[in-house]
Parts: sequence; C-alpha cells; structure tokens
Amino acid sequence: MSAATTRSRTPDRLCAEAVDLARAAAEEAAAPGVVGEHVSLVSEGDRVVTHFFECKEFGYRGWRWAVTVARASRAKVVTLDETVLLPGPDALLAPEWVPWSERLRPGDMGPGDLLPTEADDLRLEPGFSGEDAPPPNSAVSEEMAELVEAEDAEVTAGPPASLPLAPSRGSISALAEELGMRRARVLSRYGLHIAADRWDESFGAKTPMAQAAPAACVTCGFLVPIAGSLRQAFGVCANEFSPADGRIVSLAYGCGGHSEAAVMPKPPVPPPPVLDTMGADEFPLRPARDGGSVSEPDGASEDLGHS
Repeated sequence: MSAATTRSRTPDRLCAEAVDLARAAAEEAAAPGVVGEHVSLVSEGDRVVTHFFECKEFGYRGWRWAVTVARASRAKVVTLDETVLLPGPDALLAPEWVPWSERLRPGDMGPGDLLPTEADDLRLEPGFSGEDAPPPNSAVSEEMAELVEAEDAEVTAGPPASLPLAPSRGSISALAEELGMRRARVLSRYGLHIAADRWDESFGAKTPMAQAAPAACVTCGFLVPIAGSLRQAFGVCANEFSPADGRIVSLAYGCGGHSEAAVMPKPPVPPPPVLDTMGADEFPLRPARDGGSVSEPDGASEDLGHS
C-alpha cells in the first residue's frame, strides 16, 4: 500500500487498512477494468477515511475514484460511506462555463443567427417618448446646452490671436459659405452612384446575411442616419456585435443583431412556497366508519347500570 497522506489528523487505522473494501466498492460503481492502483488516502474526520484509486477510463486522464469508508465509535467493522469519481490535481477538465453574453465577440454572428437584446439595453432608448422635449443627443437639448456653457466658460476673454479671412461680400465664395457649401468640389451624380453600388454590394439586401435576417436595418435602433442625399438609402451600423459595425449599410440590409429581432426573456421567478411546514394535522388513531361514526363493540351500547 502506498504511503498515506493526511490533512490535519492521523487517519483511523482500521479505515486506512480497508483498501480491499474500498476497491470492491469502486469496481462495483465503475466499468470493468477501469479502477487502477491505490493512489493515496485522506483523513476526512474521526474514523472517516477516503481512499483514492487511479482511473483508467478513456477521457478521464488524471481523475481518481474516491471511496469514503467510516467506522462507528468502538466498532470493529468498517462500513462504506460514498463512492464518486473526482478530478485529481492534474486532471483533464472541461473549460469553465461562460455565459453566451460574455462568450460572444464581434464577428461571431453568421447568416441566420439571432442576437437577443435585453429590454433595458443601455445602448438603446425609446425612439419616440410622446413628449416635446428633444432627445439627449440633440443640439438643442438641455444636456448639450450645459456642455456648451461649460466649454464657453473655459475660453479666456479677449479677441483671438488670428481670425480666418472672410470672403468678400457678394462673391461666389461668400454665397457658397452662406449656403453651407464651403468645399471647392463635391461628389457628382456619377460619384454618388458608384459609391452606392459599392456599399450595396458589401452590405446590401442581396447578401446572405440580409437574406437570413429577421428584419431590415431601416427599423433597427442601432442604425445611425447619415447626412446628404444618400441618407435615403444608407446609414451607419452602431452594433458592436454586428458584422457591419461602423460600416455604411443599406437600409434594406439586416442581420441577427437587429434591436427588435428578439428580446431577452426575463428569468422566471418561482412563487413562494405554499406548503406549511410548521402546522400540524390531526389524524384519528382508528379510521371512521359509516360516514364518520365509530362503531362500538357488541353490548357496549347497553345500559351498564341496568341489572
């Protein structure tokens, strides 16, 4: 027998010697021929010892059969307590389970996959609240006004060191600046068409991802509108788990990460227990007969005082 290993106390002698009993229990619980040599033993408490045997089962490298035996106080017989297969210090174990929400990475979504979105997802907010107040990211919202005031307060007083030269009044440059067209050249109709064709080929309605999507990007909360005439057909995806994150996508494009495709169901809350474990029910010692009346023995109904 191999040398005994202990935790904090000396193992019981009779329990430590019960190797044959432990091996028989392990062989009964395991498949034939998978219980190997006796590895070690551990004292679990007073007169309680666990024996470990090598496991030869394929796929369970480093695992051990653990058989716990015990002995009652002042008893000479060792009895079996428990038999179980446990991993050893060098056991081959499966990786730790990680929830899907933590395993998912950008780019993992494929055609036909659905990404459930929680009802209170911090990345989304109601598109229309029924109020006249502008959204928080609006240029006229209170949040933006406070931010502008804070930035203005940091500006030092006095004229700036240099000012950009303003175009002369009445010139074409002045008129273009007034209309918001300060660029010397803009995209032509041909440039817009080839850009739209290129974007639609990569992230358009005819792609496999869009064909398997439950809905189009035009109804997705992660779609960011763009400026210009192309906003009627394209937008920018802002879903980090979508394969089109940060890309120009067609409004007819779609993927499984659509904000309204699937909503995460809330975990069910079990009802409170209805079983009363503190009360007591009364039960008669003798069962009732004939609708609840208890029959009496013969002669018991006679008047005992009558002679």
